[in-house]
Amino acid sequence: MSINICRPLIAAAGLVGAIGVATAAYASHGGNEMLAIAANFLLFHAAALVAIGILPGRPLRVSGGVIFLGVALFAGDLAMAALQGHSLFPFAAPTGGTLMILGWLGLSVAAVLRRTPAAS
Repeated sequence: MSINICRPLIAAAGLVGAIGVATAAYASHGGNEMLAIAANFLLFHAAALVAIGILPGRPLRVSGGVIFLGVALFAGDLAMAALQGHSLFPFAAPTGGTLMILGWLGLSVAAVLRRTPAAS
């Protein structure tokens, strides 16, 4: 049995994880709570994106892409606010949070509606 890996999603997970580690390290030295929250979101979602990237099925992977966009917006907005004192754009964090929620719900729906191949 071969696994059809979604390389772009795995690459995105690696990027999110690396940025999460760097953000956590920076936050631990500066004591910035918003950066620590951003780092946590990045790290947890990086692991989830790896798992989604190895699951078969386009709907699951679309959900992973939506989660990636959501965590990038959410964590990016928190980091921008912590480091620069302003947001990426109005409602960036809530938009990112909404995208993450929709991605997770999409993952649930895709899993429930997934057709299993007939036994031969």
